[in-house]
Amino acid sequence: MITNTPPDLVGRQAERAALDDLLVGLRAGESRVRVFRGEAGIGKSVLLEYAVARATQVTVARAQGVEADMELPYASLHQLCAPFLGQVDALPGPQRDALSVAFGTAAGDAPDRFLVGLAVLSLLTRASETRPVLVVIDDAQWLDQVSLQTLEFVARRLLAEAVAMVFAVRDPEGKAALAGLPGSRIGGLDAAAASELLESTVGGRLDKRVRNRFVAEMHGNPLALLEFSRGRTAAELAYGLDSSASPEGEATVSSRLERDFADRLGSLPGPTRTLLLIAAAEPVGDAGLLTRAAASLDIVPDAAPAKSAGLIDLHGFLRFRHPLVRSAVYHRAGPEECRAVHRALAAATDPAQDPDRRAWHAAQAASGPDEEVAVELERAADRARQRGGIAAEAVLLERAGQLTPDARRRGRRAVAAAEAHFSAASPDRATEQATLAELCPLSSLDRARLARLRARILFARSRGDEAAPLLLEAAAQFTAAKSPLARETYLEAISATIFAGRVHGPTGARAAAVAARASGAPPSGSAAADLLLEGVAAILTDGYETGLPPLRRALDLLAQEELRTREATMRWLLLVPVALEAFIHYAWDLHAWDRLATRAVRLARDIGALGALPPALIYAGGVRIHDGDFAEAARMIHEADTLAAATGHAPHTYAALVLAAWRGEADAAARIIDDARTRAVERGEVSLLGVTGYIQGVLFNGLARYEDALAAARSGIEHDGFNFTGLSLVEHIEAATRCGSPDLAHASLARLLELTRAADSGWAAGAGARSRALLAHGDEADALYRTAVEEFGRGGVTVEVARTHLLYGEWLRRNRRPTQARDHLRTAYEMFDGMRADAFAERARRELIATGGHVKARVTKATNSLTAQESQIAALAADGMTNARIGAELFISPHTVEWHLRKVYTKLGINSRRALPDALPGAVPLDGGHRRDAATRPDRAKPPTRPSGTSRPR
Repeated sequence: MITNTPPDLVGRQAERAALDDLLVGLRAGESRVRVFRGEAGIGKSVLLEYAVARATQVTVARAQGVEADMELPYASLHQLCAPFLGQVDALPGPQRDALSVAFGTAAGDAPDRFLVGLAVLSLLTRASETRPVLVVIDDAQWLDQVSLQTLEFVARRLLAEAVAMVFAVRDPEGKAALAGLPGSRIGGLDAAAASELLESTVGGRLDKRVRNRFVAEMHGNPLALLEFSRGRTAAELAYGLDSSASPEGEATVSSRLERDFADRLGSLPGPTRTLLLIAAAEPVGDAGLLTRAAASLDIVPDAAPAKSAGLIDLHGFLRFRHPLVRSAVYHRAGPEECRAVHRALAAATDPAQDPDRRAWHAAQAASGPDEEVAVELERAADRARQRGGIAAEAVLLERAGQLTPDARRRGRRAVAAAEAHFSAASPDRATEQATLAELCPLSSLDRARLARLRARILFARSRGDEAAPLLLEAAAQFTAAKSPLARETYLEAISATIFAGRVHGPTGARAAAVAARASGAPPSGSAAADLLLEGVAAILTDGYETGLPPLRRALDLLAQEELRTREATMRWLLLVPVALEAFIHYAWDLHAWDRLATRAVRLARDIGALGALPPALIYAGGVRIHDGDFAEAARMIHEADTLAAATGHAPHTYAALVLAAWRGEADAAARIIDDARTRAVERGEVSLLGVTGYIQGVLFNGLARYEDALAAARSGIEHDGFNFTGLSLVEHIEAATRCGSPDLAHASLARLLELTRAADSGWAAGAGARSRALLAHGDEADALYRTAVEEFGRGGVTVEVARTHLLYGEWLRRNRRPTQARDHLRTAYEMFDGMRADAFAERARRELIATGGHVKARVTKATNSLTAQESQIAALAADGMTNARIGAELFISPHTVEWHLRKVYTKLGINSRRALPDALPGAVPLDGGHRRDAATRPDRAKPPTRPSGTSRPR
C-alpha cells in the first residue's frame, strides 16, 4: 500500500526537481518520460516512491521487474495493465484481440508485439481522459523481454497524452535497456549528504574519521549506508567495521549489501528462512500460493522474524524490502533446498489457471533428465509463441532440451530453441543451441533446419557471399527430406547472392538458380512463392524473355493471393520484399510495384506488423518517387524511419538517398553515400555499390555534372550485381551522350534494349525509346522522344515523363526549333517545380530562358511549412478518417492526432477539419467534404498537378 507521504530524501535536489517538473507537466496534459539509471541501492526506487507520493490527482499504474519472471511473456505488462483491463472491450478490434491473446484471455494468432504496444498506449490514453496517468516501472532490467520492448515502444510514441512514464534501471545489468529515452544516471550522495544520512540512523555521534571512512567505502550508496548502520551503535561501527567489511576494491557495494542481507538470514528460524525462499522463488506474492507451498513442506508460515530483521514488508502480502534481499535469500540456499521449494510451488500452482509457471517450477525442481517435465515446457513454449513471446519460447525450449533424456528429441528441441533465439534477435544464444544440436543425432529435416539457421545467422551478421552456399546446402537437404521449405530456401539463397553482389561464378546467383531448377524440390504450398522462384531462376539461367512470364504471373498472384490467417499474412509480408527488392526492375512495371507495395502497407497496418511496415512504406515511397509525388514519398520515408526508431530497427537510408538524388540535394546525398559505401565494404554487401552508382547517376545528371554522372553510372553497371543495372544503364546513356562519348552510349543502349525487350510495359518501352532518341537524329529522334513521353505516361513513371520533356526540349533547342522547345521545357519545368525536383527544375529553367522563354516565380504555399507527419495526418483527416482510425493507421494515439491537427489548422489558417480538403494541394472535394484518393487508399495522398496528357494511368 503506497501512501501519499513522500519518503525522507537526503540530497537528490536535481532528481526531485526533475520529478516535480514531470508531474507539473503531466497535470497540464503533457507527456513525459524519465529513466533513472544506477547501481543497486543507489536510491532509484526511493525516487520512484517520491514521484508516486507527490502524484496527487493522478492515476498511478505500477509494475516491477522480477528476475524469476523474465522468461514469462507479458508477465510484467499484464501486471501494469491490470487496473485498466475493464476498458479492453472499448479498444479497436485488432488492438483488443492482440492484447487478449498476449495476456492469455483469448485464443488467436500470435500478436505483433507492436500492435500490443499500440493497445497499451490506447488503454493508457483512455484512462488519461479522466485523470492524468503516471506509469512507474521499477527494476526495468528484469522485465520480461517482450514487456520491456512493448513499454519502450509506448514511451517513444507518447506525445500529446496526459501520460508520464518513469523507469528505474539497474546498472550494469540494464545497460542496454531503454537506450535513447530521456533520463539521468544516479550517482552516490555527496560527502555532506551521505554523512547526514549516516548520522541520522546511528545511535550516537560518529567520530569524523570513522564517518568519513564509512562514507568513502560505501561510495555514497544510500542503501549501503542505511543497511550497514541498521541497529548498530556508533561504537560498534567505530570498532566493528574492520571485521565485517572487505578491503576496499575486493567487492562491489551490491555484493557487500547482499552479503549483509545473507548474514541476517542466519539468525532467522528455519521455517521463516524456508518461507522467504518460497517467496524468492515465486515472485507473484500470492499469500494463498505461499501458504499451500509451505504446507506441502510441513512448515508453519511465520514472517514476523524476517520483518523484525528488516528484510521484508507485510502489507497484505509478503514483499522484500529490496531486490538484493530476494537475491540473497535465493543464492544463500543450497541446490536441494531450491529444488524442494520449486517442487512445492509446482504442486501448489493450479495447472489450469497458470500452466506455464507450473511447468517452469517443475523444470527448476528437476535434478536430472525428465521427459514429462520437458513435454510440459515444450507446451508452455508453444503457448508463449502463440502470445507473441518469442524470447520466452526460446528459453523454455532451451530448458526443455536440457531435461530431455532421449538424444534425438534433445537435438530436435535444441534446433527449435536455436530458431526461436534467432527470431528473438539473440544470434549468440542461437549459435550456442545450434552447436548443442550438432552433438545429437538429428533427422535429415532437422539437419536442414540447422544448416539454414547457420546461414541466416551468418547473413544477418554480414551480407557477404558466405551464407549462400550454406543456404543452397540446406535447400538440397530440404529437397531430400521432401520438405516444402526447399523452394523457399532456394529463393533465400538466390536473394543472398544478389545482396552480396554476386551473379556470376560458382557461388553466384546463376549457379544457385541452376541448382534450384535441377533440384526437383516439392511445392512450397504457396503458388506465388513457387512461381517467383521459377521466374527468378529462369531470368538468371535462360534470360529475361523466358523468366519474365512466370515472374509476372507471380507478381499477379502475390497481389491477389487470399490470406486467411495472420501467419499466412506474415509469410506474404516476408516474401514480397524479395520480389520488390531484387526483381521488380526486371519487369519494369511500376503498376505491379504499386499494387504490391500498397497491399503490403495495408496488410502490415491491418495486422499491426510494425516490423514489416517500415520496409513496406519504403517500397510504397519508391513508387511515389517515380510517379512524381515527392511530398508523399517524404511522408512515407519519415513514417518508416520513425517506426524503425520506435521498434529498434535501423533507418532505411537508401530511400532517403533516392529522394535526395531526385531533388538534387547534393550535400545530403554525399553524406549518405559515403556512409553507404563504408557499410557496403564492412558488410560485404557489394550490391549497395550498384545502388549508389544509379543514385549518383540521377543526382549528377540532374545537376548537369555529366562527367561525374558517367563515372557513377558506370560503377553501377560494372559491379557484379543484379538489382539496378537497367536503371544505371539509362543514366549512363544520358551522361555519355552529354560527354561526347557515343561509343559508350551505344554499348549501354544495346544492353538496355536486351533488358527491356521482353518487358511489355510503358516504363520499359519509354526507357528504350528515349535512350535511342539521345543517339538518333532528325525525324527519327523526334518520333522517339514523342513515343517516350507516351510510353512513360502509360507506365505511370511521371518523373521520366518530365525528364523526357526536358531532354526533348533540349534537343529541339539545339536543333533551332525554339518555339517547340519552349513548350516542352516549360512543361518539364512546371512538373519538376511542382515535385520540388530542384536540380532538374533548374536545368529546365536555364534551357527555357535560353529559348527566350520566361519562368514564373515559384509560389510558396502554406502547406510547405507542414512537417511530414502533419501532412500525412492532414491528408488522412481530409479523406474523412476519424482521429481514432488515423491513430490506428499511424500507431499513435488519437490525442496525438488531434495535437497535430491543431498545429495544421494554425499553419493553414483554417479552424476545422471540414476546411482541410480545400486547403491541401491536389484536393478534389467530394460529397461530405471527402477527397477522392487513388483506390480510396488512406495511405495514399494526391500527386502534384500535371500538365494535360501526362497523368498516370491507373
